[in-house]
Amino acid sequence: MSFVTGLILIDAPASALNNLGNIPGSLTDNAVGVKAISTREGAYPYVSAQAFRYWLRETIREQVAEWQNSPVFREKKIAYTDANPILYWDDDLFGYMRAPSKQTEAVQQREQSGLVSNATPTAETVTRVSPFRVSTLVSVGPARLINDFGVMARQEGDPVPHEHQFYRATLQGLFSLDLNAAGTFTYADRTGYLNLDEPRIRLAEQKQLQHLPALKAYRLPTAERLQRVRALFSGLAALSGGAKQTLHYTDVSPDVVFLAVTRGGNHIFGHIFASQGERAALNLPALEEALTVHREDILSDVYVGWVQGFQDGERSRLLDALQNSPALAAWQGRLHVDHPRRAFEALSSALESHPEWLE
Repeated sequence: MSFVTGLILIDAPASALNNLGNIPGSLTDNAVGVKAISTREGAYPYVSAQAFRYWLRETIREQVAEWQNSPVFREKKIAYTDANPILYWDDDLFGYMRAPSKQTEAVQQREQSGLVSNATPTAETVTRVSPFRVSTLVSVGPARLINDFGVMARQEGDPVPHEHQFYRATLQGLFSLDLNAAGTFTYADRTGYLNLDEPRIRLAEQKQLQHLPALKAYRLPTAERLQRVRALFSGLAALSGGAKQTLHYTDVSPDVVFLAVTRGGNHIFGHIFASQGERAALNLPALEEALTVHREDILSDVYVGWVQGFQDGERSRLLDALQNSPALAAWQGRLHVDHPRRAFEALSSALESHPEWLE
């Protein structure tokens, strides 16, 4: 099995990207705190994986014209997508769960809105493990949480005080994309793998998807699968979102990315950055070890995106090591350093040149 294995760093110079609500014991009634992991070393601000995935979904929906977004339906206290990965790209790459008892009202909504032709009823629970997996975005090192005080004073009478927290940090996130699962839909009778029920199997046959009886699966043509993967990478490269943007305006597009196609889903880049105060430092021995130990499991070149102006000294250390480190010198011509957007584009081009990685 082949996976795209990736690491991203996001510079958050003065940010409050994921908040937890009111701060207990604060001086004002309307004080908003940030999400952080408390440790003996200090507080590590974080952005939940759910928020990270939401940012990515919204970025792709807004910026990738060909992206086919699944409609979402609401019934009382639950909401769900159409759960049709054949038609909808986010159902394919982000996964889903939908039970038959949760469709009556949704079908009525479709009838009222003229979407009957797109309705995909289900007689049994369909679920799909997400081929795209993400970690929580966590600060590389502990950060001081700053309390910022302000007032609303544009009205008559006394000013209304308010308070919120923010921080300075470098956030690190890991992600993985199962290339074999992207665009491949199984009908095995177990949780996470009953992607297709009878109506969806009929649709797969109507669209003449490749049938893989040994895997109990149907598969889209390779060109369509690559199109969906490329759209996902375009969204990651242009990632936007986050809370308190009116006050802090944090650019959350990746400042650093490490990307490679690997054999197996274990992450090889998880320890290549360490804390240097409130900044991130490249751990060259860890990178050298990862590339040496996993050499046989790295199927592609290694693509590094590094924005100039962010930790330029660390970027130069990497470029120098490529020339002078025996471990990295072995990767000359196979480790490429460029802008993050170009790194994602280069990886997409490599996938198109090696369709066997998707088999």
